Amino acid sequence: MKKLASTIMLQGTASDVGKSIITAALCRIFYQDGNKVAPYKSQNMSLNSYVTLDGKEIGRAQGMQADACHTIATTDMNPILLKPKQDMVSQVVVHGKPYKDLDARSYREQYLHTAEGIVKDSLLRLREKYDLITIEGAGSPAEVNLKDRDIVNMRLAKWADAPVILVADIDRGGVFASIVGTLEILTPEERNRVSGFIINKFRGDVSLLQPGIDWLENRTEKPVLGVIPYLHHLGLEDEDGASLDVKIKPTQKLENQLDVVVVKLPRISNFTDFDPLLEEPDVHLRYIKDIDDLGTPDVVIIPGSKNTVQDLQFLRETGIETKLIEYVKQGGFLFGICAGYQMMGEKLLDPYHFESDVSEMNGMGLFPTETTFIQDKRTERVEGSTLIYSSNLHDQLHFKHSDPIKIEGYEIHMGTTLFLTPVQHAFQIRLTGYREHSFHNDGVVSDNGKVIGTYIHGILDNDVFRRNWLNNIRIHKGWVELKGTISYKNKREEAFDRLAEHVRLHLNLEKVYQIIEEGIK
Repeated sequence: MKKLASTIMLQGTASDVGKSIITAALCRIFYQDGNKVAPYKSQNMSLNSYVTLDGKEIGRAQGMQADACHTIATTDMNPILLKPKQDMVSQVVVHGKPYKDLDARSYREQYLHTAEGIVKDSLLRLREKYDLITIEGAGSPAEVNLKDRDIVNMRLAKWADAPVILVADIDRGGVFASIVGTLEILTPEERNRVSGFIINKFRGDVSLLQPGIDWLENRTEKPVLGVIPYLHHLGLEDEDGASLDVKIKPTQKLENQLDVVVVKLPRISNFTDFDPLLEEPDVHLRYIKDIDDLGTPDVVIIPGSKNTVQDLQFLRETGIETKLIEYVKQGGFLFGICAGYQMMGEKLLDPYHFESDVSEMNGMGLFPTETTFIQDKRTERVEGSTLIYSSNLHDQLHFKHSDPIKIEGYEIHMGTTLFLTPVQHAFQIRLTGYREHSFHNDGVVSDNGKVIGTYIHGILDNDVFRRNWLNNIRIHKGWVELKGTISYKNKREEAFDRLAEHVRLHLNLEKVYQIIEEGIK
């Protein structure tokens, strides 16, 4: 019988301390060092999703971590995903498919016992297949009100026989108190499982921190394994909206940059769609949630949402909807992705209240479409092509019918869209790997080519399409096109390597490997 894979677990003193990124770094480092490694997070709460090759939905962070160690992501790496829909209510996704919507109490009291078996089975399958499993916890292990039914922190560490490294964020202050306080709340058995600490997001002279490190190690009798300096412009996607405000800070727009605005919906999902725009030198990307911040952008994007109806109500109540409709009438560029695309149609229908308590709502009226929300959720990898902006446009703002641009991406949505009158479709797609005749049309593009809607997440990851779309906007402004394309895939690989090199430099890896080898004494 094959020996089960070794395990190492990263837990945090709080949410958003950098566990996901440190886990990704270790995944890449372990892979570089010749290990067959896989990430694992038993339960994740996130609105940023990743679609596996077999059309299942997991947390974006675990998909990213799988990419970091060059392995194929599966639902065993994140068997339970919670996607918040409303206050205190989340869609529970089990092995990549929706199970049901549950409030926090119902999930805790009615489902966690079942979930325990699911996460154990997934972990076992991974340990049978790989050499090393890098496990990420959630939130803090010191939540005393949740510990008795915990399936993602210390109880999971015990099931996995995993030593724990505790990650703390010094950028938010109180790092020594947060570490010592966490240990104080743990039981003696749990405290013994903690093998060391990582102090993350450090800024400044580390020598000035040394007295504190010495005090902490003397107080806890556990080592500080590394002090990881804050890494700017990382170039890797974030797990959820908690980090969005930090990631996209207002910056000064340069004279030769396009002003690209994303509406920050209250329930924004998959905002990783826009990460490729951060790599484009002629793009100034900003997120807005107030009508006064809209200004006069060169293009506006309405992103995905976990609740289309409620976020359309947000646009309506804030006056942003009226402003955007007028913006389009005046010749503005507008791009809607998934929920954003649904909002741009004539009507939203929810007769069985899968999405909200509203049975019918008028849309923005920009496309002759009608979307009905149904119970089945579409989660698929897709590939295809488009003729939009398929070659240099010069003085055209519309289509150039030449060789189509190849595209790929993924769909995650509940709802089917009906075309009320004939439209010009934006993309022709099929499920990844399917036969030629399985192509179907997706999305809508306006007659002037300036307004686009699509169900395809990741559409802006496609380098040629992204560059030609931006060049179209440049031409409209009277600017010259930018030649050449940036490979977002290569940029992402470079970001993984840069992250790994950064962590290697500041982490005692020899001690980390020793902790993994020795396990819990």
